[in-house]
Amino acid sequence: MIAFFDASALIYLIEGVEPFGTNVRTALAQAVAEHPGLGAAMSRLSWLECRVRPMRENQHTALALYDAFFARPDLKWMELTQNVVELATVIRVRHGLRTPDAMQAASCLQLGEGHLFFTGDSGFQRVNGLNVRLLT
Repeated sequence: MIAFFDASALIYLIEGVEPFGTNVRTALAQAVAEHPGLGAAMSRLSWLECRVRPMRENQHTALALYDAFFARPDLKWMELTQNVVELATVIRVRHGLRTPDAMQAASCLQLGEGHLFFTGDSGFQRVNGLNVRLLT
């Protein structure tokens, strides 16, 4: 099983803004208990989304925390391939998600059924086949 983090979930996890930081840690601990050996996956889009605000606001400590997370050797990168773009287009049309969200959902779905999609956005629950763990 692989945990896929939407950018919002990773921001909550890394920056720890409450109550969302606790929600992510609790949901992640539960997932690890249910699925020992849980892996982690991200899209390159999340990398971009997470780094924008800290870079814009010269928050070097936050940027370093993100860069350390993204440099983890056990992190699986989901690339924005032709298949991801085509599936994201279908998701955007069928479910009305914004383009970045459709790209995230399509990236995660490339993992197959063995994934958990961590997000703070309930809109992802509309996407068929996406195993959403909503962080509320």
